[in-house]
Formats: sequence, structure tokens, C-alpha cells
Amino acid sequence: MSETLRAADVLARRLYEAGCRHAFGMPGGEVLTLVDALVRAGIQFHLAKHENAAGFMGEGMHHSDGAPAILVATLGPGALNGVNVVANAHQDRVPMLVLTGCVDASEEHSYTHQVLDHRAVFSEITKATFRLNAEAADLIADKAVAIATEPRNGPVHIDVPISVADSPARDRVSRRAPAAPTRPDNATLAQALSWLDTSERPLAIIGLDALQEHAGADIRTFLETHQIPFVTTYKAKGILPEDHPLCLGGAGLSPLADKYLLPLVQQSDLILGLGYDPIEMRPGWRDVWDPPRQRMIDITPVSNTHYMHQASLAITAALAPTLQALAPAQPGATKKWPDKAPAAAQAALAEAFPHDDTWGPAAIISECRASLPDNTLASADSGAHRILLSQMWQCHEPRALIQSSGLCTMGCAVPMAIGRKLAAPDRPVVSFSGDAGFLMVAGDLATAAELGVAPIFVVFADASLALIELKQRQRQMANAGVDFGRHDFAAMGRAFGGNGATVRNRAELNKALREALASDRFTVISAEITPGGYDGRI
Repeated sequence: MSETLRAADVLARRLYEAGCRHAFGMPGGEVLTLVDALVRAGIQFHLAKHENAAGFMGEGMHHSDGAPAILVATLGPGALNGVNVVANAHQDRVPMLVLTGCVDASEEHSYTHQVLDHRAVFSEITKATFRLNAEAADLIADKAVAIATEPRNGPVHIDVPISVADSPARDRVSRRAPAAPTRPDNATLAQALSWLDTSERPLAIIGLDALQEHAGADIRTFLETHQIPFVTTYKAKGILPEDHPLCLGGAGLSPLADKYLLPLVQQSDLILGLGYDPIEMRPGWRDVWDPPRQRMIDITPVSNTHYMHQASLAITAALAPTLQALAPAQPGATKKWPDKAPAAAQAALAEAFPHDDTWGPAAIISECRASLPDNTLASADSGAHRILLSQMWQCHEPRALIQSSGLCTMGCAVPMAIGRKLAAPDRPVVSFSGDAGFLMVAGDLATAAELGVAPIFVVFADASLALIELKQRQRQMANAGVDFGRHDFAAMGRAFGGNGATVRNRAELNKALREALASDRFTVISAEITPGGYDGRI
């Protein structure tokens, strides 16, 4: 006798087929069938303390296992609690399936309690939104997975009516074949190779699209073959080890780093955008090169609609096969950067972001990087500390440091670290938060305890919205709405079943990190610093 499937089962099985093994959220009566279907399909459901944090846990999991994240929320307030993390997934190119419960179509015309149009809410912050239908459940499920995981990745929303989730459905196993990678035509490749051959000062900017294409090996071969120095966006850090002699570090949000990187860009005679998605970049990177004067080759999976920059040669194609075609060096190729300007920029950046501070934000970052193993996985919350961390934290592999770079939202680091540690229990995981961002998600320390995971949560405790306070002073405005009380974050860690330590110097921080690495429980380290510690440093 054949098994009777519900529409929710068909959806859940497709998500399992896509590699999903974990879902995060908060259940309500409207999603009980959906949660049951996920569990039956082999997908563990994890209860978070807020839907926003649940989505970031899912993202943390995605960065380790590569499968789409799953966020589950009930109707009304549950769905709306997830708006921030869904918008973040849209701007940070994170594949995510957003599953919300809703009342049946016939009922919504005469019942208003908690009822609103979820699809209207999510339509502007997702790649697509569907209402599950039992007869087409298999097609909707496959469409959702395909759209979420094709370039550029992003969230897809599925509204699941209560009765539809329980309705009988068939899984016809109708799957769309993935598109084959493309490469440019021969004339375009010849033009690019000609420019590479004659360029004396080439520079590459590597972005998030390269990360999603897993193009690191081909990028390395290409850059080493042509001896092209490179910068990365913050999320592309580590696609090549950052101790590589051609690496100039991360770029995008630090005016101090821009002081040395932007002149190099403007000196270049050939800029190569390798999967460069400028959604991570600050306004200073808008139209930073001049195509009539400088050649620019842009290789991206989708065409330019952002207008942050323009290219001399815009290639819409897969990065890896394009670089493979461009990798052979031409005989007698021009020597690159005869004035050694990239080496001078490397030296200037090292001096601008020193590791020898006695104490303060830079010392905290330096001590953590020195004390934690090279294979540590890190997450960073938004704020002044993230800008400094992204310049100083050296990555040895892709996704070794994850953060919100497109939306730049607070409250992401702690739950992302929980998701990463759940996915990679044998690796050290550390999150870096400002005290304000940490307070937004402190309740999910309980989730870390319940899941039995042991990340290290480092808090930069200066009782201030440091980045906003700095901008306030720069504009000569009165101090308003940026300072708050000092709190015992270490005690919060202990109260939720973990460890807690307050540190005020490097030796105390080193001791706390060593103890945290040895513990089977999570640890909150409150690193107390004085306000103003970021002045002149970011």
C-alpha cells in the first residue's frame, strides 16, 4: 500500500533532497503540520527564542553545510519577527526558505485576528513568494529551491495554509535541471586576454559571487599566473588565504583602509571584478574608476543593474570557466606594477592596523586572533568593531568570517555562531558583538545551552553605540541616544547555563579564551573598554 503524503510532506522531502538537515524557528498552531513534516523527512527542528535569531542560526548552518537555510514562523507576529533576517538574506545573497503558516483562503475573508497578507510583506525582500497548493506542492517546492539557490542566491517565501499542509498530495519528482556553466565567446576572451597582456598595473576585486561559485582554486591560478594583486569584499575574505603575497586584504567599509586602497584602484590601468557584487560596499566605492581612462573587466553571473560602477567589458558568465580560459599567460607578458605600489600599500595597511596595542578594540581582536587556532570560524555583528575586525582578522579559508555586509544589521553574530557551532562541533567558533547588538539577542544564549553547543561570545563592552557616537561627534552634534548603562554580560552567560568572564587586559583575555576552548559549554567574554577606542582606527 502506497504511503499517503501531505502537501507539507512533499515540501519537506524536497528540502531534504536539497541538503537541508536543520530548520530553525518558533512554532505556532498554524505550522504544527509543517514542523511534523520536516521532522518526518529527516530535518531537525530547533526552537529559537526569536524568529530573527532563528534565521541567522540557519544562515550560520548554511555557511558550513552549503544547504539552504530554513526559517519557520507562524502567522502574523511570528512571520513579521522574521522580516529583518529575510531582508538580510536578500541583500547578503543567502539561500533561505521562509516557511510561514497562514489561515485558509476561504477563512481570511471573514476572520481577521492576526491575519495579514504575508506575501505582500515578503514580496519586496525575497526573490519569490508562493502560496502552497496541494495539487502543485511538488512544483512549488522545486521552484522555491531552484530560485533560492540560483545566482544570485536569496530567500524564497512559501505561505502554507493550515488545511493545505494536511491535504493529500503527490510527489511527482519533477525537477528542473540546473543550468550549465557558461563562458564568454572567443572574441570577448581574445579582447580580455589582450588587455591582460598589455596591462602594467592590473588589480582584481573579488566579491561574494566568487564565493558562491566556489571559484577559489581557479581565481588563485588566474591571479598567480598573471601576478595580479587583489582585494576582497568583507564576505569574500579568505577565498585565497590572506597571507598570500598578492593579497591586499578586505575592503568596503573602512575609510582608513580606503585611504590606501582607493589610490591603488585609481592608479590601475586594468581593474578586474571577479564575482564582484558591490552591495557590500560603502558610497566611497561608487564610480571609483573611470572606464574611458581605465579598462575594467566585470565578470558576474547576472548583468549590472546596480550602477555602482561601469565596465569597459561586461561579461555575464560563470566565473570559473571564464578564468580557466583567461589563465594562460601570454609569452613576453608585461611586468606588473614596476613601481611596486601594491607592496607599499600592503606596508601602509599593516602600519594603519597594528597588532601591538596594550588594550582596546584592536588589542582584543589581535589577542583573539593570536590565541585562537587558525581554523577558528568567526562571526561579526555590525558596528565599529566589525569594521576594525574585518581589517585585522586574517582568514585562511572562505567563510571563515561571516557577517551581515549587505544589510549591515545588528544582532546577527551570536545566532550565526550558534548555527555554525551546531554544524561544525569540532571546530572553534567565536562571535564578536558590540554590547548593544549582544543585548538584542541575549535570550538566545538559552538556545545555545539547550542545543549543547559551546561557541565563544566576545562582547566589546564600552556602553555605547560606538560607531554612531563617533559619527555624531564627527558632525559636531550633541551626544544623544547613543550611551547606555554598563551591564554584567559575564553574569548573563552564567545565568543561561554557560561560562562568563570579564576581562580588562590581554592577559585576562588570553586566559579566558584558553578556558573557553577547553569547556564543553558556551562562554561569554565581556571585554571592557573605554569609549572612544575606535577614534582614528577605522
